[in-house]
Amino acid sequence: MSTTATSTRGGEPAAPTGWHVLLEVPLRRRVAVLVSVGAGLLVALISVAVFFTAYRALYDQLDQSLVERATAASSSDLADPDLLLKTVSSDALAAGDFRVAIVTANGRALAIQGEQPPVGDPEIEVAKGTPEPPRTGFVNGTPYRVVAVQAGAGRALVLAQELDPTRRTLSRLAIVLVVVGGLGVVLAAAVGVAIARAGLRPVERLISATERVARTGDLQPITVTGGDEIARLTRSFNAMLAALASSIERQRRLVADAGHELRTPLTSLRTNLELLVAAEEGVASGRSDAPRLSDEDRAELTADLRAQIDELATLVGDVVELARDDPPEVAAEHLDLSEVVERALDRARPRAPRVHFEVELTPCEVIGDASALERAVLNLLDNAAKWSPPDATVRVVLREGVAPERPGTAVLEVADSGPGIAPEERELVFDRFFRSADARTMPGSGLGLSIVARTATRHHGGVSAHEAPGGGALLRFWIPRA
Repeated sequence: MSTTATSTRGGEPAAPTGWHVLLEVPLRRRVAVLVSVGAGLLVALISVAVFFTAYRALYDQLDQSLVERATAASSSDLADPDLLLKTVSSDALAAGDFRVAIVTANGRALAIQGEQPPVGDPEIEVAKGTPEPPRTGFVNGTPYRVVAVQAGAGRALVLAQELDPTRRTLSRLAIVLVVVGGLGVVLAAAVGVAIARAGLRPVERLISATERVARTGDLQPITVTGGDEIARLTRSFNAMLAALASSIERQRRLVADAGHELRTPLTSLRTNLELLVAAEEGVASGRSDAPRLSDEDRAELTADLRAQIDELATLVGDVVELARDDPPEVAAEHLDLSEVVERALDRARPRAPRVHFEVELTPCEVIGDASALERAVLNLLDNAAKWSPPDATVRVVLREGVAPERPGTAVLEVADSGPGIAPEERELVFDRFFRSADARTMPGSGLGLSIVARTATRHHGGVSAHEAPGGGALLRFWIPRA
């Protein structure tokens, strides 16, 4: 039965058991408890091993001594017990706790020294000629260690010695082992507490830092000391804090930039709407001082409103797209990038009727999101058309990747006929809301190329800006081929 299982009675959950209780204990105390229990088990195991080793050694030594004494005693002429009594030397049987007897094969026993030792079937079997190992016997409740050796035909010499001294020695050893083991467990508990305090101090600092971040929102990194796992965890946490701070800063900058960019079209839209409303109210009221709009002015004002609404809708969509930290969940599919470019060209040509698109496409199989790739390509085409003068040519080339792009990529190059990009601005044109001094008077939000760069990154590719061979800007977009 599992100790971690819980049961319910009357709809109420049972109290946690087993490891669930241990998991509720603070980590420092848990480490101390586990160290103490582990040390206690180790001490107990060592004590048991020492006790049984000593037990076996004492008994083996006693048995060997008894066998040697019995053999020495039986080495003389054992024709009769009286002769044996005379020939047994004091060195062979020199102890007051010995009992010696002669046992015959028919079971008769004759005590030679001291009272009669324990005699049983094993000793009779020795008298009959079958060796038997030493054993423990009892006389009036007193334990003896009994050894029997053959002492002539049909006789056995039985030698017995009290076990109380040996047992007292083992008892004293057991007491010593218990006391030492208890002291070892106490010492292990103290060491476990010290280890837990010293080892978990960095964890407590990390916990305090996380609580500070949750309480104050302060994303300052934590001081890293040492090179152990806790230091690695702290460095990982600092990396997470840095990423979080960077994300918050990007969002804050995006909100500020978006507010700045939205202010201009909203102000213009509000001005035009107020003018249109004032003209309508003046016509309805018949006041002579009310502004009057001709049909041509009204049509131009209406066209401006539509353009501003379209620009505002595009800006809002771009901001929403860039505000998403995580890429949207899309199903990647095998597709031909040349077909995606063709669809983007079909949408770009009506939007830029004053430029000519010169197209050179090579089929390139890729894996990606068709709609995201089409939007990125359309942004490149719109940007090239915006910077190209009337009747200029925008060159669009799709080819397989070579240096400086790594082999195995599909490379799209879009070159315009405009003034080009200054070298110091080529690394900035893909930043959000970046607009050069020349671009501030032109339509656009400064987000189109940022979306291109983000799409390339999501597809494990990249973007770069260069100078076109015939002048103008050349924007290069590449992603891996399938």
